[in-house]
Amino acid sequence: MDINKSKKIINILKNKKLKISFAESCTGGMLTSSITSIKGSSKVFEMGLVTYSNQSKKNILKVPAQIIKKNGAVSMHCCLSMVNNLRKISRCKICVSITGIAGPSGGTKHKPVGLVFIGIMNGKKIKINKYIFKNKGRNYIQKAAVSKAIDLIFKTIT
Repeated sequence: MDINKSKKIINILKNKKLKISFAESCTGGMLTSSITSIKGSSKVFEMGLVTYSNQSKKNILKVPAQIIKKNGAVSMHCCLSMVNNLRKISRCKICVSITGIAGPSGGTKHKPVGLVFIGIMNGKKIKINKYIFKNKGRNYIQKAAVSKAIDLIFKTIT
């Protein structure tokens, strides 16, 4: 993880007087940690929700049960719902959602281990990004997803 990029993100958000929030699933709080471990993050960081189970996605983030039933928790649709509803909960201009399959099991032919969706919302603009990280183990996939999310945040706010 690029600690310097995380520091830059915090400084840019401070200068722009913006707040950021995260809704994480497969990364289990790693993205939140990559920001909150840095001095000054309390000025810009609003919340980090780890909605790991389908139940928590439905109960906390209000992801419609139909989306999870029809498309699965690891889908563009679920990621979009997560980021949209995080915005309603946190009222932050910048919101990020992550959902994926970190493995070592749980993958299928259509949804392999390493499949991750990262949603970024900046104001009313939303972009859902799809990645398939190499299956080099759970920790590798989680770190790769966090690193990609940090890059996306940086690009979104600069």
